[in-house]
Amino acid sequence: MKKIENSFAVTGFIGKDAEIRSFETASVARFSIAVSRADKAGEETSYVSAFMGIEAWRKNEALDSFDVLKKGELITVEGYFKPEEWTDSKSGEKRNRIVMVATKFYPTPEKEEKPDQPKRKVVSKKKKSGK
Repeated sequence: MKKIENSFAVTGFIGKDAEIRSFETASVARFSIAVSRADKAGEETSYVSAFMGIEAWRKNEALDSFDVLKKGELITVEGYFKPEEWTDSKSGEKRNRIVMVATKFYPTPEKEEKPDQPKRKVVSKKKKSGK
């Protein structure tokens, strides 16, 4: 059977400062990131955007890693999907959702702008046939 890996990597802008809750030995930061993609229809390009909810857990000794989780920061998040199920206390209905759990997050490096350089011509070599 083929192994299916449960992982994601996404880059986006943080929507608002992370909400951090501390427990006895660990803390969780919950935040959202805005992502978008270009949708082209003929000559017209529009952008489709969405906010994705993320949670990140850290031991209390490592809370300084949450410092980067500020509104407007461009970050890359890597992690896995965690399914959650519960019963709604009011209606008694079963509910579920998928939570994106961050195992790593870091500021996205800016792409370096290179000064205009002359483009090199690519030459391909063809093998001569031995006729």
